[in-house]
Amino acid sequence: MVESWEHEEVVARRGTRSGIPIMVAVHSRALGPAAGGIRLREYPTWQDGLTDVLRLSKGMTYKNAVAGLPFGGGKSVIALPPGVTLTASLRAAVLADLGELIESLDGSYVGGPDVGTTTADMLTLRESTSHVFCVPESHGGTGSSSGPTAAGVLAALRAGVRAVFGASSFTGLRVVVIGMGSVGSLVAQGLSESGAMVTVSDVDTSRSNGFPWVDVPDAMSTRADVIVPAAVGGVLGPTTEVTAPLVVGPANNQLTADPVAEVLAARGIVWVPDFVASAGGVIYTLTRELEGLTHAEAMARVATIDDTVAALLTTAATNGTTPLTEALAMAEQRLTTREALVL
Repeated sequence: MVESWEHEEVVARRGTRSGIPIMVAVHSRALGPAAGGIRLREYPTWQDGLTDVLRLSKGMTYKNAVAGLPFGGGKSVIALPPGVTLTASLRAAVLADLGELIESLDGSYVGGPDVGTTTADMLTLRESTSHVFCVPESHGGTGSSSGPTAAGVLAALRAGVRAVFGASSFTGLRVVVIGMGSVGSLVAQGLSESGAMVTVSDVDTSRSNGFPWVDVPDAMSTRADVIVPAAVGGVLGPTTEVTAPLVVGPANNQLTADPVAEVLAARGIVWVPDFVASAGGVIYTLTRELEGLTHAEAMARVATIDDTVAALLTTAATNGTTPLTEALAMAEQRLTTREALVL
């Protein structure tokens, strides 16, 4: 079953070249053109892909709004049917199909890399549409957003550590990073270099990068000061065992449902909303490629995630609410007034 209808526009079709279901969901354009990544992965049914694109595009609305960006929320999904082998020719065909769909939206949605897609794919899409970002640096883009995303997560972690532990550094903190992909590995490295005692986990056991290891089923319940979810979503439910008092990470849609935020708070666990902690990449890319900021200016904007998280945690403590409640309220206020931050 798909989510309730809140979106401005949703287009789903069978690719004419590839035969693969493709879809773009625009949740909101209140603050500007919708912006969000292009996800390519296998789904049990195309309807599951539709559910995902609706959920993810809504998350992008709040991510961009809390970040103060003059962009709305959107997302694309290429829903591979089970058992389909994505050959080079099929990949090119489905990207051409999606590029044609994005171009038909006349710039009201812009897409970038997400799970299953790369900067090289964005270059391929440029053959069909100009409305994509994160093309390789060699072709005038900003390339991978992993570095700025990781920098934003570290900024969110600094604010969380000050609020929960009263500490001004990561030195001596026990941190478990779950997911050692392009962002998680950079976060683990940054934490370790700043004095944290880092343990890592991933479904791929070759990704330890020399850090102490814990298996994925045990990672969330490992005794630690901080848990960093950096892989898949849906990892925090009402009965999930979490021993760490602080959870901050870039994985999208970490909660199985929004009320879990209140369950965590009642257990004394501070959870920083993922759409706030993970905003570094989209802040950097959009402000550079579409707003014209320099590298230094864009990275300075990424660093303000520290201030945003600090404000959310302070307000939540004062009001007796959760950081999620306050983040959603901040987003709704900006969406209602249609006011983004001045870049």
